[in-house]
Amino acid sequence: MTRTTLDLTGLKCPLPALKTRKALKPLQPGDQLEVHCTDPLSVIDIPNLIRETGDTVEITERNDARIVFLIEKANGSIDAANAALRS
Repeated sequence: MTRTTLDLTGLKCPLPALKTRKALKPLQPGDQLEVHCTDPLSVIDIPNLIRETGDTVEITERNDARIVFLIEKANGSIDAANAALRS
């Protein structure tokens, strides 16, 4: 298990969610992504993204200065499950 930190401070919607999605793709199941944001909308956007991907997310820090998410890559993705259902 590895932990990667992604600093997205200063970026506004939709960039934090888009960059988080991109950073999750190469991770292996069990790997963690720590995401640092300042955009207040990220507390909505990133959990919604993680609901789509099937991974898990926790908000580990939230104050006036920043929001920190800890995302753990799941064993499979929703996209892979949906693709299997279509075939």
